[in-house]
Amino acid sequence: MTEEKGIRIAKYIAHAGVCSRREAEEMILQGRVKVNGEVIESPATLITDHSVKVDDKLIALKKEIRLWIFHKPKGIITTSKDEKNRRTIFDLLPKTMPRVISVGRLDFNTEGLLLLTNNGDFARYLELPKNKISRVYRARVFGKLNHERLKKLERGITVDGVRYGSIKVTVDSEGDANSWLTIILEEGKNREIRKVMDELGLQVNRLIRVSYGPFKLTDIKVGELSEVSRLMLKKNFGEAFKF
Repeated sequence: MTEEKGIRIAKYIAHAGVCSRREAEEMILQGRVKVNGEVIESPATLITDHSVKVDDKLIALKKEIRLWIFHKPKGIITTSKDEKNRRTIFDLLPKTMPRVISVGRLDFNTEGLLLLTNNGDFARYLELPKNKISRVYRARVFGKLNHERLKKLERGITVDGVRYGSIKVTVDSEGDANSWLTIILEEGKNREIRKVMDELGLQVNRLIRVSYGPFKLTDIKVGELSEVSRLMLKKNFGEAFKF
């Protein structure tokens, strides 16, 4: 077997921080990617030069992986474009920010910690459940708590045919009208906490992500961001990525 020469075009685009590798593959199939002026048809195409354009914009491979913690406000979309012309997180970022993508998403009404990176492969690594990176949320819920059912969530639960993995719940305070919970999970499917709590007869009326792996909100104000130091990246992910 001969060794592959060059880098796969989809991987190159992800490394450049344009999007995830999966999204890059879709762009290629849509005919939006060119190398040396020629439209690329296969995500597996190997390239040995750096003349790559996405939507006719030249992209450059970034050598240094960077990561930011952003304190997402409630009522903001986690996407680059919105068909309803609502404000997105990218509308709030400084104009001096390089091109970044989000590590997963927080839905419209969820606030708190959102990671942004310039590297699609690193984003994908942080998202994958198999890497067992914990996400911690604080949730205010309306309804009567069933402590036994909350405890059973550690074994996972199926809601409307969708299987959710282990969810650890701690009751921080319990009241007649509202209770506060700390929720820890490792996968973060679409609206997972809201759907699971609804299955238990609880309505989430506030949801805040306070940490993602080793990264915490600490004193970052709403709408602001802070870059993660290279030392911290190397300490936590040096074995998987070169920092």
